[in-house]
This record gives sequence, structure tokens and C-alpha cells, in this order.
Amino acid sequence: MVGIEDLRRPAVYALQTLAVAACYFAVGRLGLVRQLVVEGAVVTPIWPPTGLAVACLLIFGMRCLPGIALGVLLVVMSITSLRPAVIGTLAGNTGAPVCAYLLLRRVGFRTDLSRLRDGVALVFLGALASMLISATVGVGLLVLTDKLAGHAFWPVWLAWWVGDAMGVLLVTPLLLLLHAARWPPSLSRWKEASGLALIACGLVPLATYSRVSLLFLIYPLLIWAALRFQLWGSILCALLASTAATIAATDEAGPFEQLTRVEVMIELQAFNGSMALTALLLSAVITEQRNTRRSVERACQDLVEVLAHLTAGDTPHTRPPKDADGPRREPEEQ
Repeated sequence: MVGIEDLRRPAVYALQTLAVAACYFAVGRLGLVRQLVVEGAVVTPIWPPTGLAVACLLIFGMRCLPGIALGVLLVVMSITSLRPAVIGTLAGNTGAPVCAYLLLRRVGFRTDLSRLRDGVALVFLGALASMLISATVGVGLLVLTDKLAGHAFWPVWLAWWVGDAMGVLLVTPLLLLLHAARWPPSLSRWKEASGLALIACGLVPLATYSRVSLLFLIYPLLIWAALRFQLWGSILCALLASTAATIAATDEAGPFEQLTRVEVMIELQAFNGSMALTALLLSAVITEQRNTRRSVERACQDLVEVLAHLTAGDTPHTRPPKDADGPRREPEEQ
């Protein structure tokens, strides 16, 4: 007789696969709302499904790969008919997040993003390096199937690559934070957080829709968010700014009004990339420095207690050591 647990495991796995596929399809359709035309090819400035796929792999492991592949297939079929070239696109869009996951795991990536090395790894390995696969395969298939002229390969490839990388830089950290968040959240600085949110909601649309180039005004806001709220504040601020800039660029409004399509793509992707890089790396540096300071403070406190016991003539009872990157470890029994 088959046990209940034996039946439950395949059912849970099937539900997880369908959930990942449904989420991938939903954010894929959301990413297709705003598009740019580069050399006759339609590209998305930010492609959120790549960030979702990398986050799912980092959280659940390779067992969510069928759900990602199914989600890619559903998104592609919603755009075009099922043809042999679709298999190549499916392989490229699935292989890029898998490559990102394997590279990040190889270098000891930690999903809490509390170290500078984790932020650097996510930027250069998870986003910039791994997304070369999806961009090269996707644009290469367009050229091979005569849907794109050979001379247009590099502009379209650049737009595709940056769009996929932006999905990883903006969406993956947010999903990792949501997965590790404690609920209900702490409201110790809710007044400052509310003030920051109100200023961001007023300043970001002004900067992205003003005919005068005011995009630089967002950077002090981003620095404030990183200093006070670390990755939570900086990544939400960067996501808001990048979304608003993408909407303005696709509407050809504000600083993007009198630019050619290629110039719009270059200016938008340069702004989005710099925002994401600043948010990730600055918040990682601040978080790592705060963790180091707390470790030094704990070590000094332990030393003070030891000296107090020695002065009193008692046997010091030291607390178990705690390193900067991990939890406290109990002393091993002899």
C-alpha cells in the first residue's frame, strides 16, 4: 500500500512547478507591457522573468527548473507560434538563469546579500556574465532565421543583454529579501520610511518626465535609502526609478523626448544599470561594515567581562565566539 507521504511529495512538486511557471508567465507578460524598437526588433528594457528565475533557483534549487522551462515556453508561445526556433529560445532563456545559479553557488554566494562579495558576484556573475547566453542565443536565432539583418545584431544583442541583466539586478535581490523577511516587519523607523517614500514618489516622476535632464537628482535619494535602510531601501528606490524611467522612455517623454530610438535605449539602459549597481554595491558595503562593527563591539564586551572576572579573582565565563559571517557556535565537548 502506498503511503500518504509517497503520494504527497509528487503532488507538492507538481504544484510548485506550476506555481513557478505561473509566476514566470505573469511577470513575463508584465515585462512585455513596455517595449523598445531597436533596428526593427522589439526588446524589453527590463525583463523581470530572468530575475524571478535566478531567485527561484537560489531559494529552491534545481528542482524548480521544470517550472522555469514551462514558464519560458508559455511566454514564448504567447508572443509567437510554436516553431523549431522556439526550442533554441527556450534553451537560451532557461540556460542563462541556470548558469547564474551554478556560478553563484560556486563562489559561495549567500542569499542575505550581507557581504560586498555577494553583491559583486550577483552583478558580474549572476547578471552580466550569465545573461550573455540568453542574449546571444536569442538574437543569433533571429539572424539565422532571417528575421533580423546581420548588421543589426550588435545593437539588438546589447539591448537584449542589458534587459535580461536588469531583471536580475532589480528583481532577484527583492525576491531574496522577501523570502528571508521577518513578518510582521519592524516599524522602528516608520516615520523616516514614510517620508522617504513620499519624497521618492514626488521626485522620481519629476526627474523622469521633466524636459530638463534631472535624472541625477535620484542619486542622493538612493544614497539616503541605502544609508538608512540598506538593501531594502536602496533596491526599492532603484526599482521605482528604473520603472518610471522605462515608462518615460517608451513614451518618449521627458529627457528621452528628442532622442532617436538607439539613443533612447542607450540612455535608458545606462541610467537603469547605474541605479541598480549603486543600489546593490552601496548597500552591501554599508551592511558589511555594520556587521563588522557589531562583531568588534561584541568582542570588546567579551573582553571587558573577562577582565572584570580576572580582577575579581573569579574564573571568567566567556561567551562562545561569534564570527562576522555566521551564528554563534557552542564550544565542542572534550
